[in-house]
Formats: sequence, C-alpha cells, structure tokens
Amino acid sequence: MAQPTERRRHERFATAPMYTTISVRTHEENGFSRHGHAYDISEGGVRFELDVPIDPGTPVAVQLALPAAAIAAGDTGPGRAVFALGNVVWCDISEPGPAIMAVAFTRFARDGDRERLLKPFKTGALRRVA
Repeated sequence: MAQPTERRRHERFATAPMYTTISVRTHEENGFSRHGHAYDISEGGVRFELDVPIDPGTPVAVQLALPAAAIAAGDTGPGRAVFALGNVVWCDISEPGPAIMAVAFTRFARDGDRERLLKPFKTGALRRVA
C-alpha cells in the first residue's frame, strides 16, 4: 500500500489551544473582533477555532499570541504576538460548537513576525504534528 503524499510545504507544530489565542478580522472590519484558539501553526498558516465561521476565500488579518514556550525559547521581540495576512482556506461547521478553520498566510505584517513565529519551531519548544 502506497503512503499518502504530504501536500504541505511547511511542518506543523501543536499548540496548547487554551494558551494560544488568535484574533481575526476581515478586511471590512476595523479591529480584531473575532477571538479564538489555535490548534497548530506552521510557517505557512494556522488551524484554529472561532465562534463565528468565516467563509473560505475570505482575506483576513490574524494576531497570534504565541504560547509561553516561545518566551521560554528566548523571544526578545516586541511582545509574543505574530501578525500575518492570509486567506481562509477551509471552514468546518459540521460539529456543534465553534467553527474549525485554517488560514494560509500570504505575508507577515511586521518586521520580525516571521522570525518570531519560527523561533519556537527551531528550538524544539513545540512538538511536531504528524
């Protein structure tokens, strides 16, 4: 039996959802009004939950508060948050409760955001997801 082909370009890393908050806004919104929790992150995107679903294809801005492991890994940037722009690639509302969705990043918003995101991956502060 052939092994499935991995389609992701970047390795994913698990986060502790209750300790890895995410705030999201669409381009029509003035501020980050939607708040939830991230399940896993990678250099290319994030999988998370929100109480209100966002349609696939919607451009969004995200503010991801890195878990405490990022600070333990020596993060010296301006706070733990990473800001990125991207597009919602899928949204699952098939189960009761919050909508589970994913955003593919198109670019990071500030100098240092990409490096701040990658630091806990490189130091082993977060575990890889299969």
